[in-house]
Amino acid sequence: MSRGIITANEAWQKLIDKYDIVNKVAKDGIFHIKASEIKEFKEPRLMAKWDCTAALPSVFKSNDLNILPDSRNSYVLGDFLLYKEIPELTEAVNKMDYVELPEYETIDVNNISSEANAINVLILSGILDDFLEDEGTVETFNGRMGTGEFDFVVDTVRGNKQQIIVKNAQCEIDGGFENDNDVIIMEAKNVLNEDFHIRQLYYPYRLWRNKVTKPIRLIFSIYSNMIFRLFEYRFVDENDYSSIELVKTKNYSLQDTTIEIEDLIDVRNKTQVIYKDDQANDLKVPFIQANSFERVISLLENMKDNPMTTEQIADLMEFDMRQSDYYYNAGAYIGLFEKKSEDKQKKVFLTKLGEEVFSLNYKQRQLKFVELILQHQIFADCFDMILENGGEMPDKEIIENMMRNYNVCNEGQIVRRASSVQGWLKWIFNLRNL
Repeated sequence: MSRGIITANEAWQKLIDKYDIVNKVAKDGIFHIKASEIKEFKEPRLMAKWDCTAALPSVFKSNDLNILPDSRNSYVLGDFLLYKEIPELTEAVNKMDYVELPEYETIDVNNISSEANAINVLILSGILDDFLEDEGTVETFNGRMGTGEFDFVVDTVRGNKQQIIVKNAQCEIDGGFENDNDVIIMEAKNVLNEDFHIRQLYYPYRLWRNKVTKPIRLIFSIYSNMIFRLFEYRFVDENDYSSIELVKTKNYSLQDTTIEIEDLIDVRNKTQVIYKDDQANDLKVPFIQANSFERVISLLENMKDNPMTTEQIADLMEFDMRQSDYYYNAGAYIGLFEKKSEDKQKKVFLTKLGEEVFSLNYKQRQLKFVELILQHQIFADCFDMILENGGEMPDKEIIENMMRNYNVCNEGQIVRRASSVQGWLKWIFNLRNL
């Protein structure tokens, strides 16, 4: 059979039907499948690694299925609960610390373009030592390695715990460190998601737990929009995958992140409304349907010097194809993205404006985003309403009625897209809290 043509979702549907996986999981709580069996329909490496819930095939979501590797050439399926939600970047998070990086010609703080670069900066700037409240931390290991043998239990949708036995599966460690007191394992991301796969910390933890005598500290790092967000986790019971808990979190930036309400008001006063977003005006770009403006920024950062097809965007950002279109359209809505042909393919590029915005420092960049959003009538009016109401966000129903009055989209789309308007407004006013 020719592989690589059908989607992962279609391939999994065929596998579920062929092996009666849903019914067997319902009966036995678990189903084992070999990589060779998956390969009949599609390459296993494209079928078994979903780093966030949003990336899961829809057939998994509809059947409460999830997957874990249990060896180098096999996997186990079940109704496992495998993901941990990432806290939002809001006022509940510790105040941003401002740090300075030594002068290195080879490091551009405005273009930290990979997870490896982000880890280098964490070390060189002293951010990692500060977060650990220790010193002398050095990187000592990383890359792919076998997990060894261990077993554990994991929570399930049904409400019980399922035992999993792992025999030398493979895990990949972004950064492994050591200082006088601890061994540190880090999972690093430069793409913002709503949650992460606990396996990325748990499998490395179980591997190194048997190799070292020092305590192991587990760090999840996100670098996005010039902000490092560090989270420390621990497992209350090392044999229980689901016993993960957040120990602490802290944010860092290499630049000044202070934005006051006066800065936002100044942008509003200087910004002229250009777009009414009325469908009758033959809009070239649909009204927004992307809730997270932070993810629009994350996409902008990853497209610098790297135009991508919508399929590549979906893969990078852990989107399905529909979400890929949502976030491309969101960036195009404020003039950051455009589609052009390259090598006989339609690819998404940064516009000239997008390139200019990318090159700005933190504060200038955020205020430029605000300006571009406020050029649209509905956002300008909502912004004014929030100021008049002492900072209180308008109810979703108020936004929905405004959308109807402005005719920004079809009636059937209003409820869903009103959530996106709310999300962008919250992002604007949360800038004051960082």
